[in-house]
Amino acid sequence: MGKNGLKIVTIGGGSSYTPELVEGLIKRYDELPVSEYWLVDIEDGKEKLEIVGALAKRMVEKAGVPMTIHLTLDRREALKDADFVTTQLRVGLLPARGKDESIPLSHGFLGQETNGAGGLFKALRTVPVILDIAKDIQELCPEAWLINFTNPAGIVTEALLRYSDHKKVIGVCNVPIGLEYSFAKLLGVENNRVTVDFAGLNHMVYAERIYLDRKDVTAEVIEKMTSPDSETQTMANIKGFEWDVAFIKASGLIPCPYHRYYYKKRDMLESELEEFKKGETRAEVVMKLEKSLFELYKDVNLKVKPEELSKRGGAHYSDVACNVINGIYNDKNTIIAVNTKNNGKLKQFDDNSAVEISCYIGKNGPVPVETVTELPIFAQGLTSQIKSFERLAAEAAFTGNYNTALLAMVTNPLVLDDIRGRELLNEMLVAHKKYLPKFKNVIDQIEKVQRAEF
Repeated sequence: MGKNGLKIVTIGGGSSYTPELVEGLIKRYDELPVSEYWLVDIEDGKEKLEIVGALAKRMVEKAGVPMTIHLTLDRREALKDADFVTTQLRVGLLPARGKDESIPLSHGFLGQETNGAGGLFKALRTVPVILDIAKDIQELCPEAWLINFTNPAGIVTEALLRYSDHKKVIGVCNVPIGLEYSFAKLLGVENNRVTVDFAGLNHMVYAERIYLDRKDVTAEVIEKMTSPDSETQTMANIKGFEWDVAFIKASGLIPCPYHRYYYKKRDMLESELEEFKKGETRAEVVMKLEKSLFELYKDVNLKVKPEELSKRGGAHYSDVACNVINGIYNDKNTIIAVNTKNNGKLKQFDDNSAVEISCYIGKNGPVPVETVTELPIFAQGLTSQIKSFERLAAEAAFTGNYNTALLAMVTNPLVLDDIRGRELLNEMLVAHKKYLPKFKNVIDQIEKVQRAEF
């Protein structure tokens, strides 16, 4: 760590989420003495970087902490001698997300940025960029921990673990902490009194056991959350269809909000198709929200994170990212659910697979908590199928192999259709060709066939 304080770098610094991180670092300054905070972006994100960066400087000045904010488009300049690197980027920006959602829906499949066909294409665009970043980290700051928040975080972590030389990697997500806070609310207690054994995959993680002051209260939580007057936990970007009481009680597990795409596939698809017909995909909503957020950020009188950011879908993001950094830097052994290497903890997956699991976070990185156990058989089928999809998606993104991408598309349980899956794959490859250089030759062939047909 730096003699004059910590150096933290955020790649994708022009993101609307950045004020969350700035607030988190300010709140923890006594434990995390960050002297340099670098925000990095690309040329297309320069305007947003400057707006967010100006707000970050105002926030730091108001808080009175000696943290210098640096803005740059030069990633390598920022990474030199960094202690921690966080990534929160979106290759293709929000218009690409719009395609990830709308094209699958036009074929009758669920459109979502981290699940199904949309999740596959976000991975195909993102993984090569993240691997390049990891290569720079290994060269310029090899001791730095890479804390990735970029979705699909499970596939990104999978790719980093398998195809990168930089192994100090942790994937983070705000879903588990959101569930923890909802359990605390159900129990009517402070958040810090509740801990949870999470096991599964990113956006497919289950709460196995819930503890209040280290006492197992899982049965009580399930009873409360399945009562008629319960407010079912969800997220700002996911429809809140209620869980079936009999299913939850039979499973003994609590699913995460993203499980609705699988256990409530018909309801979710019908809802998304209705919105799609009105031109109201989540991407359209987010674009409007982002526009209003950045108008707020431009206000020179704004010197704190605006409350409106909570509507963006990334609530508690800074708590997870900053708690992970704090846990490592101060060797706290804080229990946090993260994406990390399985190393034999969940026997249904191989040792090298990325899993999302509750871990002690200390100076040596994540160590799974002892009480996390194997998922029951009913959950193993779906999670194993998703892991097959994740591995194929990561391999396709790394190699640019069309056949691997096709298998990934058809394997995903939100597609599971060979002919329509191939047609969807081809259309999305062409739609995203600007951001898929590894697939250039196959996209050229697809376009050639399309021209011949017309």
